[in-house]
Amino acid sequence: MERGDLPRRVARRTRNRLRTVVPARRSEVETLRAELGAARERAEVAERQRDRARTRVGRLEERTRQMRARIKRLEGSDDLGYVFIVTYGRSGSTLLQGILNSTPGVLIRGENRQSLRHVWQYDAAVHKIRRNQRRERRRKGIEDGNDTTHPFFGMDQLPSRRTRLAERKLALDSLLRPEQDTRVTGFKEIRWDEPDTPGYVAWLQEVFPGARFVVNTRDLDAVSVSKWWGKDPESRALLEQTEADLLALAADLGDAAYRVHYDDWVADPGVLEGLFAWLGEEWDPERVRATMERPHSY
Repeated sequence: MERGDLPRRVARRTRNRLRTVVPARRSEVETLRAELGAARERAEVAERQRDRARTRVGRLEERTRQMRARIKRLEGSDDLGYVFIVTYGRSGSTLLQGILNSTPGVLIRGENRQSLRHVWQYDAAVHKIRRNQRRERRRKGIEDGNDTTHPFFGMDQLPSRRTRLAERKLALDSLLRPEQDTRVTGFKEIRWDEPDTPGYVAWLQEVFPGARFVVNTRDLDAVSVSKWWGKDPESRALLEQTEADLLALAADLGDAAYRVHYDDWVADPGVLEGLFAWLGEEWDPERVRATMERPHSY
């Protein structure tokens, strides 16, 4: 073999080897690319699954939050604030109700003809029986009041706290019906002229923790000739007595009451800024003015 043939033979062997190795390497590369593509697809599927899972978790968390909020409302949660508008008829209280309701999270219902008075009377009746039975038990020296043979069996063990919670739940479920975003609820009422109103208001404070009372008055000359008042010749005297009683009630309530006068805040809505500060609510004069431009009452 001549010396010049060696390089040619080496080159020929190298080419032959490459013809075998290169396709194999190309096949390996294609296999790796396919595996990489499959891995990417699996990663994308997993990411979509994670996104769907996150969405489901978010929905479940929101539903849980809503359910907890509903349970709190049904149990008469102390998280709510309570505001009651105290006034007499034709005083502009429906407009005041609308102004408060223009605040996000505030829900003040309209008149209910003092329906809760019946619940208060029930509360007073059962607690009176409880007091009487406990007094009788002490007088007779009976330690255990759980006597199934007694005609008033069980009444001396009436649970006051549970009773008040049940009364609050009844009011929340029926009269007040707070919505999902409600922070403050209550109602406005014009019927506060009964002699036992202070006792009723004291009960409201027990049932609705932290209850506050907005006492609204108006020029009695204007009120006494408005609607049904104008048909009663004794209206002026009746209104004077009612207003005096409401102002006395406000004085007794102290910091739990805030007085506003219709003629003042209609002439200058800015007067109500103090009321909103007392309630701890944001004062928005434009929102208040927009509310006052809408007709209220009848």
